[in-house]
Amino acid sequence: MTRYCLLIVLSLCIVVGCGTGHVSLKGRVVFSDDGSPLTMGTITLSTPTFQSRGDINNKGEFIMESLRPGDGLPPGTYTVTIVAIAEAEGGGTRSLIDTKWSSTVNSGKTIDVDKTTRFIEIEVDRNPLPIPGRR
Repeated sequence: MTRYCLLIVLSLCIVVGCGTGHVSLKGRVVFSDDGSPLTMGTITLSTPTFQSRGDINNKGEFIMESLRPGDGLPPGTYTVTIVAIAEAEGGGTRSLIDTKWSSTVNSGKTIDVDKTTRFIEIEVDRNPLPIPGRR
């Protein structure tokens, strides 16, 4: 009976997986023109079946989270999206970066995460549209 219980437990570990297998991933988002950090926003890494997100701080840094703070994400190839919205002068809001980054279809950026990936740096373009209220 003990052998059968051990066999069942081992089988479950193989099928379900022991531990999460998630990678603790940190990163930084900077502007392509001068290397300065994007100082706010949210980055999302997604596959057709999984999504992880991280809040971008005032140094451009983020930590990827799935279900709990800092729990990381499983290895795989991810599409990158970034949203960074700020209040525009004269009212309303404006994206700080090129709006292509807000769509998985348009961003055109993918990254491969494996067990050894610990840090990524992503360069983004500034929003080319003029700021409302400015000439």
